[in-house]
Amino acid sequence: MLAALEPLVNQESPSADVDLLDSCAELLAELGSGILGFSPRLERSDGKPYLLWARGEPRVLVLCHLDTVWPRGTVARWPFNANGTRASGPGVFDMKGGIVQGLFALASIGVPEGAAMLVTSDEEVGSATSREVIQYLGRQVDATLVLEPALEGALKVARKGVAGYVLTIDGLAAHASQPELGVNATVELAHQALAIAALADPAVGTTCSPTVVSSGTVANTIPARATLVIDSRAPSLEEQRRIDAALRSLEPVVAGAKLALEGGPNRTPMPESISRDLFERAEAHAAEMGLSALRGALAPGGSDGQLTAEVGTPTLDGLGAVGANAHAEGEYLDIAAMPERAAVLAALIRDVLAAR
Repeated sequence: MLAALEPLVNQESPSADVDLLDSCAELLAELGSGILGFSPRLERSDGKPYLLWARGEPRVLVLCHLDTVWPRGTVARWPFNANGTRASGPGVFDMKGGIVQGLFALASIGVPEGAAMLVTSDEEVGSATSREVIQYLGRQVDATLVLEPALEGALKVARKGVAGYVLTIDGLAAHASQPELGVNATVELAHQALAIAALADPAVGTTCSPTVVSSGTVANTIPARATLVIDSRAPSLEEQRRIDAALRSLEPVVAGAKLALEGGPNRTPMPESISRDLFERAEAHAAEMGLSALRGALAPGGSDGQLTAEVGTPTLDGLGAVGANAHAEGEYLDIAAMPERAAVLAALIRDVLAAR
């Protein structure tokens, strides 16, 4: 596993760099073909590559992504490293370790008829190019097993819905010495940022966070335009809809200011009910193997598993690497957990295929 993981981590694959994504997809196709014994379909969707290994008509989908949040050049200062207990490197935990575990899990059971493994390349930026193929395959299969990393060792049995917005505020420019002649977009932005933050409900786990702001041009001019980026996470569809409706109902505070909102929900919440049966099966398999008891958790972040859950496919997430610090300096995985989680995944694949 480590021999396959090292070149995959050292081949950078930031979501926005198509040349590097292509190089990584080609490398993964070669690595995966050696492990599984046959080549994948290497296709493109809106310019981004994806790979699909499949035996016959898919009935269980193993879902992964090869893109990472790390920019070109990161490997030069922080290459793959394995020290005996931990492996580190950009993307090793989220989620190249999971990809390797998936390949070895499938290889261990001979890639049975009905098994499919899809590796996309734009999950970290919202899956705009891969959503259609993910949901197309999701509708065909009996279950989706997502190799996103575990959450503090726990499988992800539910996920918060994710939404993103950009609020544009139009005011009126004027000389800063005569502010009364203008409409200050920065002041309006401040009012709106406070109102937006107040929409969060910590008691139920809903967040609504003003994040990136931009306003003004020069120091002595009243800003005529400002923009505010908003990130929202909601544990239920009702909460996601509440936030969406509230944002669309925002009214200007500063006289003369105008608001325009773009964006909306990107991924709907994944309810625990969609994963319950698969999680119970995973628990049973881990117990039969003498492994530590599995735990389930609600994940605050988004994943492609929500896209298959959205179309009604039983989906279990977080079956990938065990480790920590996703998207952060020093992300790592637990080397000893790699074969354990691969074994659980292999057992689940066989279980789903035997259920019909």
